[in-house]
Amino acid sequence: MPHSFYKKLAESPSVFTFKDYVIIPGKAEAEPSQVDISSYFTKNIRVFLPFVSSPMDTVTESEMAIALARMGGIGVIHRNMTVEEQVEQVRRVKRAESFIIRDVYTIQPESTVSQAIEVMRKYNISGLPVVDGDRLIGIVTKRDVSFADLSWRVRDVMTKKVVTAKPDVTVEEAKKVMHDHRIEKLPVIDDEGKLLGLITIKDVYSREKYSTATRDSEGRLRVAAAISPFDLQRAKALDRYVDVLVCDVAHFHNTNVLSSTKRVADEVNADLVIGNIGTGQALKDSTSIIDKVDGVRVGIGSGSTCMTSVITKAAAPTLFAVASTADAMEELGLNIPIIADGGIRSSGDALLALAAGASTVMMGMVFAGCRESPGNLIKIGGKYYKPLRGMGSLSARQKRFVIDRYAPIAKGIAEGVEGYVPYRGDAQSVIEEFALGLRASLGYSGASSIKDLWSKAKFGLVTNAGLEELKPHDIILPGE
Repeated sequence: MPHSFYKKLAESPSVFTFKDYVIIPGKAEAEPSQVDISSYFTKNIRVFLPFVSSPMDTVTESEMAIALARMGGIGVIHRNMTVEEQVEQVRRVKRAESFIIRDVYTIQPESTVSQAIEVMRKYNISGLPVVDGDRLIGIVTKRDVSFADLSWRVRDVMTKKVVTAKPDVTVEEAKKVMHDHRIEKLPVIDDEGKLLGLITIKDVYSREKYSTATRDSEGRLRVAAAISPFDLQRAKALDRYVDVLVCDVAHFHNTNVLSSTKRVADEVNADLVIGNIGTGQALKDSTSIIDKVDGVRVGIGSGSTCMTSVITKAAAPTLFAVASTADAMEELGLNIPIIADGGIRSSGDALLALAAGASTVMMGMVFAGCRESPGNLIKIGGKYYKPLRGMGSLSARQKRFVIDRYAPIAKGIAEGVEGYVPYRGDAQSVIEEFALGLRASLGYSGASSIKDLWSKAKFGLVTNAGLEELKPHDIILPGE
């Protein structure tokens, strides 16, 4: 049978990228401030802003995930750490804000002041309920231990007459009790005195300040965590705390990966995001094998630190992959949110991805330069930078190999690079700037929401010469 090699080349599809297209302006029905850019990260989790931070070890740990969730997005904690460390990162996010904290750190009355100080320092908290078994008998704060002898027992310095609340207390009732008694922590107990949770004044204020935050049914910030499909133990450990498990595989359309993910899906309760995939056929094969698919991460080879397409010449650029997957989704009659992952540098790129069928956009490089990302601030030539490395880079793979036996280095060459990105300040400022840009972009397109964008957006193909004209030109910019 002839292979028709020439025909394969001559009739190959166009594989387009963000640099190839613009959105043609349409009639605006709403002002940018009226545009709704809320969306769905998974089938069950709505986000006020369609922004997701990438599970890279120079991008997302608890601090970044907290910042994103507060602003209405969501962060995915990377997996380049031990299971215990990743669980703790997730727990920090879940404890960061909640009307009633259920996962409360406590201490025993016979513990020493030194031990109490160490627990507070370790978890960055200012007080601890004191329990005998599970019964509340006191509370100890930083003020109680500040000048106490380190060898003293907690029972000697704790406040014994504790103001408490019942489980059905409302926000307004809790605020009044704390104000009346001039306290910042309000333990929640049942009729037998068993500690059920803790309300803090910081969480009450934060709840009011971040009214559009991404929260669960108990008011806690939502968070996702990356897993290997081959690491069921990690998935189960995280499943107790996390809202979403995100498969972290460069090429998900693989027989072994599909079968392993099916086993994970059958064992966990959290929402499950599969990926990365790059074609509609990958979606069809994945959903035919895995029953529980709550989100799809799409794009191969477009990331700023990714060398896969250079080393292997295999790629499914994010814009192409999103459109291909969205068409397959429609053909199958499915309604699974698509997460566009890779190559998104601006709110304009985000617009293109959303217009092609994505529900959210995942970004690494954009958030790596924020104060909340892991890594130290570095000064080079009078300017500040933060580190960024791809999870396929040599140093990242070496660390993963050491601590995660389910992710051995199966390929003999790195598929990622490492370097530095300009420091951009705090995540809130970056997110607000992106949100303003995206709302303006939707306004130009004539759409009033992301769902509206799917039907109204009109793409325009840009030549290389045209791309230069669409940038600032014929002017000397500051710093050039």
